[in-house]
Amino acid sequence: MFAPLDALRRHGKALVFVLCLLPLVLIAYSVAADKLGPDPVKSLIHLSGEWAIRLLLLTFAVTPLRRWLGWSSLLRYRRMMGLFSWFYVSLHLLIVATFLFAWDWTVVLEELAERPYIIAGFAAWLLMVPMGLTSNDRSLRALRANWRRLHRLMYPLMLLAWLHIAWQARSSYLDAFIYGVIILCLFLGRLRGSKTYA
Repeated sequence: MFAPLDALRRHGKALVFVLCLLPLVLIAYSVAADKLGPDPVKSLIHLSGEWAIRLLLLTFAVTPLRRWLGWSSLLRYRRMMGLFSWFYVSLHLLIVATFLFAWDWTVVLEELAERPYIIAGFAAWLLMVPMGLTSNDRSLRALRANWRRLHRLMYPLMLLAWLHIAWQARSSYLDAFIYGVIILCLFLGRLRGSKTYA
């Protein structure tokens, strides 16, 4: 076997783990090096949110990419990528709660009334909680067929994630359009004989 491909097969999980950590390193560097610009809170919220949706999309893309490209080995990395997605969405939520809401429920209620996209984002995170908590072999054995049913929460989760982006759009809807097209294509990639949650 070609040496680089053999190395990728043997060390693939370690490589994916390191790659999934790179956004965290970038975020930490941006904070430490004061690279967040004149409005650091807004920049930090956007930066963490962008990486959260990117990891979500990559996780959601595993099944159609496996089908389109014939790379069955991609399934080995889906669970890890899903957990990293949950981590980055949780980090985004933590940053919002700390720097935007200051953990003040009065502020939370005011923001929710004015910004419905926050409700969509929080609902998406809530759907990730049971999936994240059951992303282990013990839960897979215990839940059996119900495990796949539970992890089909990925579908409404992706819709909520898109709404979270679309409802924030102001002068330009380009990002919402691009993300919407990508998510739609990934949904369509599951319609043909799909038996897996993602």
